[in-house]
Amino acid sequence: MQWKALNRLIGIMLSALSVILLSATVLAQTDININDRNIIRLGGDVIVPANQVFENAHAIGGDVTIEEGARVTQTAIAIGGDVILAKNACVDGDAYAVGGDIVRAEGAAIGGASRTFTEQGRWGMHGARRRGIDGFLFHYLSSAASHLLTVLLSAVVGVLLLRWRPNFLLNLAETVRQYPLQCALWGLGGIVAVILLVIFLAASLIGIPLLPLIGLGVAIVVLLGTLGVALWIGERTSTKPERTTVQNLLIGVLILGLIGLVPGIGGLILSTANLVGFGAVLTWLLGKQQTQPTG
Repeated sequence: MQWKALNRLIGIMLSALSVILLSATVLAQTDININDRNIIRLGGDVIVPANQVFENAHAIGGDVTIEEGARVTQTAIAIGGDVILAKNACVDGDAYAVGGDIVRAEGAAIGGASRTFTEQGRWGMHGARRRGIDGFLFHYLSSAASHLLTVLLSAVVGVLLLRWRPNFLLNLAETVRQYPLQCALWGLGGIVAVILLVIFLAASLIGIPLLPLIGLGVAIVVLLGTLGVALWIGERTSTKPERTTVQNLLIGVLILGLIGLVPGIGGLILSTANLVGFGAVLTWLLGKQQTQPTG
């Protein structure tokens, strides 16, 4: 029954990816021009031409590229992409990359805060565009090291959480066991809600300072939810009734960690785990299903 549930969840995740890709296609190259010096693009890249001055440059589902000698006087934000500063490019204010990187060439400068939110709390190898001399092997090894460090830190967080509030992760694992489909649907709905919220905040400009908080909150929820999924996996693979909850959690984390080292399919499976975990937390918080932890 567990494998059937897993197959259903993978199918849901594939459907979710199709919806996202379809949405990106529909929104591709859609610009929201506030004025001549402020641009937001949905589903595409934003380019600040060389030696030009813009106030704000925001891309949702693309990169923000500030070409040589160009300047952004307020904020540069890429959601689902990179903020790229060419030689001698400048951002006077803040630069944020949600799900991407901030790439600075020689002489490029950022006057305010500079932060990346590369899916913290989400496990797995994620592809990135190759830039310059970065080859596949170098990228894979560096991503693997980062992934393993994330898995280790997540395991520590999970053990501490079990010591502090053991019933929390037990409830999440039991929620996943009893209602896998509901968790996936709640996770998908939560992701859509977050995307819409981010678009609204980015478009309003005044909501931009809230984006880091939104990113941090989602990262925490995804991390906790994925730990709940890991505990559920550990419980399902248990052949010894005397195995402790901590042991089940660590085994589940190890399994997910090893899956995350597999390019392609590993990322898909872990994305499913993230989705279900996110939904499990929402289900538990909203009290849609009452669970009684076993063991």
